[in-house]
Amino acid sequence: MATYQRETRVQAPFEEVWTFHSKIEGLEALTPAFMHLEVHTVTGPDGERDPELLVPGTRIEMSLQPFGIAPRQHWTSVITERTEADGAAMFHDVMEGGPFPAWEHTHKFFADGEETLIVDHVEYELPGGKLGRAVSPLGWVGFEPMFRGRHKETKEILE
Repeated sequence: MATYQRETRVQAPFEEVWTFHSKIEGLEALTPAFMHLEVHTVTGPDGERDPELLVPGTRIEMSLQPFGIAPRQHWTSVITERTEADGAAMFHDVMEGGPFPAWEHTHKFFADGEETLIVDHVEYELPGGKLGRAVSPLGWVGFEPMFRGRHKETKEILE
């Protein structure tokens, strides 16, 4: 699979940054407006609707319509892993249904004094069969504006 990665240093305490990203409100706040995100349902691993934290087993049913054109794309994301220890934390989500044949997103957070390093790492495959796989390394062209916007918004909200 192809990969995309972006790192940003936020001048905010680790706990504040980690807590913000651990909730569905973080996803909603950080998704650029041009993506036209709609979160339809969030279900915890025990079936609870709208759980406070995104923990392993949480399912997020959402849809996007980039730039408000083309048909709305439905996306199901499942949190598969979440860890926190000694100033480092991460969670991992996998797309179970959506526009990509494969999408795995690891969100990492590292304390550094009063700052926090955020690392987004995505492993993905573009649609289109063999051709999509062949051009997947070029996917960063589309991902960069979205993740740059997410990281910029994180800094604006938390700094």
